[in-house]
Amino acid sequence: MALTREDRPRQGVLSRLSHVALFVWALLILLPLLWTFLASFKNNTEIFGDPLQFPGALRFDNWVRAWDTAHIGRYMFNTVVIVALSTFGTMLFGSMAAYVLARYTFFGNRFIYYLFVAGMAFPVFLALSTLFGVVKQLGLLDTYTGVILVYIAYSLPFTVFFMAAFFRTLPDAVAEAAMIDGASHTRTFFQVMLPMARPGLISITIFNVLGQWNQYLLPLVLLAGAKDKWVITQGIANISIIAGYQADWPALFAALNLAIIPVLIIYIIFQRQIQSGLGAGALK
Repeated sequence: MALTREDRPRQGVLSRLSHVALFVWALLILLPLLWTFLASFKNNTEIFGDPLQFPGALRFDNWVRAWDTAHIGRYMFNTVVIVALSTFGTMLFGSMAAYVLARYTFFGNRFIYYLFVAGMAFPVFLALSTLFGVVKQLGLLDTYTGVILVYIAYSLPFTVFFMAAFFRTLPDAVAEAAMIDGASHTRTFFQVMLPMARPGLISITIFNVLGQWNQYLLPLVLLAGAKDKWVITQGIANISIIAGYQADWPALFAALNLAIIPVLIIYIIFQRQIQSGLGAGALK
C-alpha cells in the first residue's frame, strides 16, 4: 500500500527520533566504558579529580599489579576453564534435548518442554540454599565440577527454548533422506541437522558465554571456600574491597578492563553470526 503525504513526514520524524534515542543510548554505554579504560592508566589523584581529564602518563604498572598482585590472571584462567566446559556441556545437552522435543512426538513431550520454559522464569537466588545443600551432599562444593554442572543446569532452559524453536523450522525432507540412506538418529542429528542449525547454535553459544562469564552469585556461593578457584567476578569484587583500604583504585579499574576486553573481543568477532542467527530464528 502506497504511503500518503501525511504518513511520510510522520515516518521521517519517528526515524529521526529513533536515531537520536540510539545515539543517546550509545553514549550512555560508551562513555562509562571509556572512562573506566582511561582510569586504568591514572593514579588516585587523577581518578578522584576531573573525570574528563586524560591520564598524565600511560601507567601500565596498574595492569601489572592487577594481573599479578591481585591474581586476576589466576581468576581469568579459572573463568576460562569453567565457562568453556560449561558452555560446551550446555550446547551439547541443550541442543540434543531441544532436537528431541522439537522433532519427535511422545508422551510427556509438551510437559517436559514447559518444565524447561518454567526454568527461565525461576530466579536462581530463590534456590541458593537448596542448591548449596545439594552440591555439598554430592561432595562437589568448592570444585570446578560443581560450578560447571550448576552452570549447565542454569543455562539449559533458555538454550532448549531457543534451539527447539529453531529445530522446528528445519525441513523434514532432509532428515527423512538421511534416514533412508541408512543414517541412525544420532548420526542424522550430529551430521545433518546440527550443521543446518549452525546460525542458532552460534548465537545461543555467545549468549551463554556472556552470561556465564559475568555470573557472580553462583560462584560466590559454590566457591566461597576455595579462593584459588575463584572466577574473575569474585576476584574483582575482592579487589574492590581491598582497594578501599589500600587506595589502589587504578588496579581495580585495570582489573575491570581485563574482564571486559575478552567479552568485547568475542562479541566483535562473532557480531555478524549473532545477528544472522537471531534474524534467521525470527524470520523462520
